[in-house]
Amino acid sequence: MSATLAHADLPLAGIRVIEFTHMVMGPTAGVVLADLGADVVKVEPVGGDHTRTLLGSGAGYFPMFNRNKRSICLDLKSKAGLAAARRLIDGADVVIENFRPGALEKMGLGPNDFQESNPGLIYCSAKGFLAGPYGHRTALDEVTQMMGGLAYMTGPPGRPLRAGSSVVDITGGMFGAIAILAALQRRERTGKGGAVKCSLFETTAFLVGQHMAQQAVTGVPTAPMPVRVSAWAIYDVFETAKADEQLFVGVVTDSQWQTFCTLFDLGEIGSDPALAANNQRVLARDRILPVVRGLFALKNRSELVETLERAGLPFAPIAKPGDLFDDPHLNAQGGLVPVTLKDGSVTQLPALPLEIDGQRSGMRHDVPIAGADGADVLAEAGYSEAEIASLREAGALG
Repeated sequence: MSATLAHADLPLAGIRVIEFTHMVMGPTAGVVLADLGADVVKVEPVGGDHTRTLLGSGAGYFPMFNRNKRSICLDLKSKAGLAAARRLIDGADVVIENFRPGALEKMGLGPNDFQESNPGLIYCSAKGFLAGPYGHRTALDEVTQMMGGLAYMTGPPGRPLRAGSSVVDITGGMFGAIAILAALQRRERTGKGGAVKCSLFETTAFLVGQHMAQQAVTGVPTAPMPVRVSAWAIYDVFETAKADEQLFVGVVTDSQWQTFCTLFDLGEIGSDPALAANNQRVLARDRILPVVRGLFALKNRSELVETLERAGLPFAPIAKPGDLFDDPHLNAQGGLVPVTLKDGSVTQLPALPLEIDGQRSGMRHDVPIAGADGADVLAEAGYSEAEIASLREAGALG
C-alpha cells in the first residue's frame, strides 16, 4: 500500500464542516471534504441517521459516504439541541445540508441566520432543483434520471433504465464540494462567506449535455446508448471462449486500428485500404464486427487480455462490483481503505480517486458510531462537562 498524506499535509486541514445530511448527495459532498482533510462533524438525530439502517440497495450508503467524519446526535426539535447546533455553526467554516427546501430556515438554521454571527460561513444546500418552476418539487436520484433524459439514454428504446449507481446523487455531491472549494477560495480574497447550492436535476442535465450537443450538431434526436450509432467501429462487448468471460474492446484511432489488424488476422478486412480511416470503418461496422466476434469467440479472455495489454489497446474484462475487493490495482496503492461495518466486521471500500503529491488521502476516522463524538464536539464549542451532561439528561444530546 502506498503512503498516505499526514493530516497536516492534507489541503483542507483546519477547515471545520458541520453536516446536516442523510442518504447520498449531501454525505458525498461531506466525504470529499473529509477525505481532503476537513474536520467534518455529522449532525444526526437522536438515535442516529435513518440511512444507517436502510436495507437492499441502500445498505451500503452509510459506510461508503461517511468515513473520516465525527458524529453528534442532537434533537433539533428541542430548544437546547437547536442552540447547540447553532453554536456549532457559529464556529464552522462550512455547513452542508440536504433537508427539505426551507426546513432549516424554519428552525433558524438557514444561511441568512448566520450573516452577522459568522460572516465567513460557506453554506451549501444540496437540493433536487436549483431556482425555477420545479424548485418546490421533491426529487430523488431516480426521479431526475427519468426526467433529465439519463434513464432514456441508458435503457433500450421504450425501456428507460436508471444507471447502475447513484450517479446523480454522487456527482451532485461532487459539484457541491466544488462549489464549496470555490467559495473558500473567494473567502481567502474577500473574507466573506456565502451560500452555494447543488442539485440533482441540473446535475442530470449536465451529464446528458453531450447528447443535447450531439442533437444540436447533427440535427438528429439522440438514440439510447444500447442502439446508438457508435463513433467507432470497434467499441463493444465481445464473447470469448468461455460464455461468462466477456471483454470490452475499443479501437478509437487509425493507428490503433493498424495495431489491432497486426495483432489479429482479420483477413481481407485487415488489409482493406478503404477501412483505413475511422469514419469509413464506422460505416462498415456490419462488415467488421461479425469477423471480430467470430475471432474472439475462439480465444480465451486471458489470452486476449495479455495480447491487448501488451499492445497498449483499450480493453476491459467485464467485472461485478464485488470483483473490485480483490482487484490487484486497487489493492496495490491504497485504492481501497478499511471501513468497519455496523456488525463490527471490516471491509475495504474505494478511496477518494485522487493523488496529491503522489500520495492518497487515506483514512483518519472510521465510520462513526452514532453520537460517539458528541461530547468532544461540544467541548470544543465551549460547553462544560456539566452542560453536556445536562443536554444528555434532557434528551437533547444522544
